[in-house]
Amino acid sequence: MAKRKEENFFSPENAKRPRQEELDDFDKDGDEDECTVSFTNGTSTLTAAEVGIIESIQLRNFMCHSMLGPFKFGSNVNFVVGNNGSGKSAVLTALIVGLGGKAVATNRGSSLKGFVKDGQNSADISITLRNRGDDAYRANVYGNSIVVQQHISMDGSRSYKLKSETGTVVSTRKEELIAILDHFNIQVDNPVSVLTQEMSKQFLQSKNEGDKYKVRNTKFFMKATQLEQMKEDYSYIMETKERTKEQINQGEERLIELKRQCLEKEERFQSIAGLSTMKTNLEYLKHEMAWAVVNEIEKQLNAIRDNIKIGEDRAARLDRKMEEQQVRLNEAEKKYKDIQDKLEKISQETNARAPECMALKTDVTAKKRTYNEAEVLYNRSLNEYRALMKDDEQLCKRIEELKKSTDQSLEPERLERQKKISWLKERVKALQDQESSINQEIEQFQQAIEKDKEERVRIKREELDVKHILSYNQRQLKELKDSKTDRLKRFGPHVPALLEAIDDAYRRGRFTCKPIGPLGACIHLRDPELALAIESCLKGLLQAYCCHNHADERVLQALMEKFYSRGTSRPQIIVSEFRNEMYDVRHRAAYHPDFPTVLTALEIDNAVVANSLIDMRSIETVLLIKSNSVARAVMQSQKPPKNCREAFTADGDQVFAGRYYSSENTRPKFLSKDVDSEISDLENEVENKKAQILNLQQHLSTLEKDIKRNEEFLRRRQIHYRELKVKITESISEIRELENIEEHQSVDIATLEDEAQENKIKMKMVEKNMEQQKENMEHLKNLKIEAENKYDAIKQKINQLSDLAEPLKDELNLADSEVDNQKRGKRHYEEKQKEHLDTLNKKKRELDMKEKELEEKMSQARQICPERIEVKKSASILDKEINRLRQKIQAEHASHGDREEIMRLYQEARETYLDLDNKVRTLKRFIKLLEEIMTHRYKTYQQFRRCLTLRCKLYFDNLLSQRAYCGKMNFDHKNETLSISVQPGEGNRAAFNDMRALSGGERSFSTVCFILSLWSIAESPFRCLDEFDVYMDMVNRRIAMDMILKMADSQRFRQFILLTPQSMSSLPSSRLIRILRMSDPERGQTTLPFRPVTHEEEEDRS
Repeated sequence: MAKRKEENFFSPENAKRPRQEELDDFDKDGDEDECTVSFTNGTSTLTAAEVGIIESIQLRNFMCHSMLGPFKFGSNVNFVVGNNGSGKSAVLTALIVGLGGKAVATNRGSSLKGFVKDGQNSADISITLRNRGDDAYRANVYGNSIVVQQHISMDGSRSYKLKSETGTVVSTRKEELIAILDHFNIQVDNPVSVLTQEMSKQFLQSKNEGDKYKVRNTKFFMKATQLEQMKEDYSYIMETKERTKEQINQGEERLIELKRQCLEKEERFQSIAGLSTMKTNLEYLKHEMAWAVVNEIEKQLNAIRDNIKIGEDRAARLDRKMEEQQVRLNEAEKKYKDIQDKLEKISQETNARAPECMALKTDVTAKKRTYNEAEVLYNRSLNEYRALMKDDEQLCKRIEELKKSTDQSLEPERLERQKKISWLKERVKALQDQESSINQEIEQFQQAIEKDKEERVRIKREELDVKHILSYNQRQLKELKDSKTDRLKRFGPHVPALLEAIDDAYRRGRFTCKPIGPLGACIHLRDPELALAIESCLKGLLQAYCCHNHADERVLQALMEKFYSRGTSRPQIIVSEFRNEMYDVRHRAAYHPDFPTVLTALEIDNAVVANSLIDMRSIETVLLIKSNSVARAVMQSQKPPKNCREAFTADGDQVFAGRYYSSENTRPKFLSKDVDSEISDLENEVENKKAQILNLQQHLSTLEKDIKRNEEFLRRRQIHYRELKVKITESISEIRELENIEEHQSVDIATLEDEAQENKIKMKMVEKNMEQQKENMEHLKNLKIEAENKYDAIKQKINQLSDLAEPLKDELNLADSEVDNQKRGKRHYEEKQKEHLDTLNKKKRELDMKEKELEEKMSQARQICPERIEVKKSASILDKEINRLRQKIQAEHASHGDREEIMRLYQEARETYLDLDNKVRTLKRFIKLLEEIMTHRYKTYQQFRRCLTLRCKLYFDNLLSQRAYCGKMNFDHKNETLSISVQPGEGNRAAFNDMRALSGGERSFSTVCFILSLWSIAESPFRCLDEFDVYMDMVNRRIAMDMILKMADSQRFRQFILLTPQSMSSLPSSRLIRILRMSDPERGQTTLPFRPVTHEEEEDRS
């Protein structure tokens, strides 16, 4: 029994209890109860329990509850309150089952599968046990807590997981759980430790004296005090003793028979004669034979070591070649990536410059128009200035003439001049209006001509592009029509003839294995819509051929020279050893639930074809996604799928994690199945392209006519414009000449001088205006030239970028081919190295086996002959001599018998007899010692039982005195009965009543006293009671509660879990008391609310 702390019980002194206050720190984990106030008026310094108590329980799909918990229990007193059906008993049942108890022990069912909720496949229980302090179980492994998880299946089976504080699974064996329960002294099937609702009712309602000693054939008192376990151990030992006695009797009978057999074999051994000489010679020959075998193995070992040294040298050379090949491959890949980056950069730069080019072009047009307008204004001002200059000259001349002239003109002549001047001014105005209209028409014609010329350049470029597409489509159409009669012609016009040449060469034995190809003819699509995507992925590999070795490759190259002239593109040749099984790529293949890889999208019957495509293109890592936007989302908007390098869309576009390349092809060339439909579509497209070219040519012709017509109109308008300018100038000059002619008699020289002065002022203003217009025109001209230069520069840059891109594309194709060649070279050396290493490892394994064989043979030889001897004969010769000598010895044995066999049988019989005799003597001594020990143990057991009985009586009397009751307990251990008599009140103490004479409340109180008495002498880290107060009235319930709380206060190192339908609102406020209230289950409820009850809520309910 473990150490026990004694308790003192005080008389009741509680008149009225305060309501339970809200526990502010209910949901906090930790040791909130280690420093607490006592339930009584005094204080206690006892510490909380450190091992074995229950920290929390959580249930899932258990009984009728989908989710219950987690329930976090305090280290001392825990009340689980709630109405019937709320899940209180389910918690207690789960505690029993979760800690390994049987279903029948719960009184809730006969099988574990009955605890699984209806409609569910399994139930789960999780129980956390405290594991602290010096008595912790494997603290370095489990930590401060041990989590016991149990999974119950529908078939009634269950499994365990024992986890540490951090959640690490430590064990899944039930033996480990039993060891933990034994260490913590937890007995879930002990009714004193865990008293279920059914057992509590049975116990309270029982009127049989034997039921208090045992409940349902489970000894209640004996089980609680662990006396039952001691008694069972004693009975088991006594049974073992009886079985041992039976074994001794059987051994003595067997000894008589063995002694008789031993004497018979000894007599026969004494009567046989030896053949020592021949056997000595045989032994010497065996010695020689043993070392002769060793010599032969050593010779074989030396030869193998020489071969291994040669193989290691060759492996080193292959390693150097592989490193060199890897360097070349890295350089080729770097070159490919550099060219690809350059192309991408050029494409990005071209696209980036296109908007700027259009903007600059618009800017140039606007600045040209502005400059032309400024130039027109300047020319007008220049003409005006010249006219003023001429007027000035005429005025000056006229003034001089008037000064010299004395004649006077006639009046009629003056009137005629004025009439003519008026007519000339009207004519000038009409001519100027015509000039303005003609100037506008000239600008409109110039703009129309420039626009038509730009459109002509665009149409010519578009016509050239369409002609290229038409030429390509016509070639493809011809190939498709040829492939109707022979599908292989889709892969090239020479392919059928080349395959016939390959067949002929194979029949003549020029190939080790017949080459396979073209690869595109050996694969089939599962989804025809992915044809263009797969062609964009595989590219030239569709026309490639596979060879078994480099010798076959050279033969195939020679055959190709007959059909492909030098300088033309030839199909690629892949050299790889032919295998009958396809590679297992499951561990490195890309996977997406919605999109296939190239490998899964193809039906490939030939494993060589599949392996070649895996080697050359890694088709198991390339996804096929039909939609362009979805492909971008999968590869770029999120992390690409595992092992996925790239993806292709149904349009043939290539998508990387950070890049996107559009396909130049619009339809599949090799893999289309519906050739007739493809031909029809292609013919329609050819006709469409021809019609498009015809339309473009017609449009071009119309543009040419428009340009010529507008240029002719422009030329006429410009001539007319110049004629108008001349007429206007002449008319203005004539007006000025007429105005300057005055009659001598009416001429006022002063007026002419004033007019000349005003004319000079006007000339200066016009001249100043001209200078400003000229500066503005020069500024606009510079802006126009600058805009034209920028436009020409960016247009030239775009053209240069286009010119740079073309050779880069060719270089990219060459670099791609170079990468493929280097990969083939690397695979060649890798295969050579693998083949060589396999052979070398095989030799090394053979060497290890030979060395082990040598060690084994040398060990055998030393066992036969410890010292090595020189042997000149071979093993085969020695074997023949040994066989001859054995035949002679056997002939002797046939006549005299085998001395060694007789001696062996005699020794075996003697050893068997002596061994059995020794065992019988040992068992007799063991039986004698066991009887002495068991006699002493039984006396100690009886004394211990008397002590526990006495302690139980004393505790029972003390507890009854709490209500001024008196009573007694009578134990009859022989008949296994326990009678309890109680006298309530202050009546005649000698007249004890049987329990059957008590009321329900008095009997419940007495039973609680009995249970508390058993608690006082029983050892367990926790006690559980289910509805212990169901038959008590309020007075008995309060007194029983006081007794339980006082015991809990004096035993803070133990945990108490009490289940009751009462509200427990009258409990004292203490941090050591935790009330776990469970709400009534609602329809459709999956998780039951579980929280502390506040003071306000309790008042509202009451």
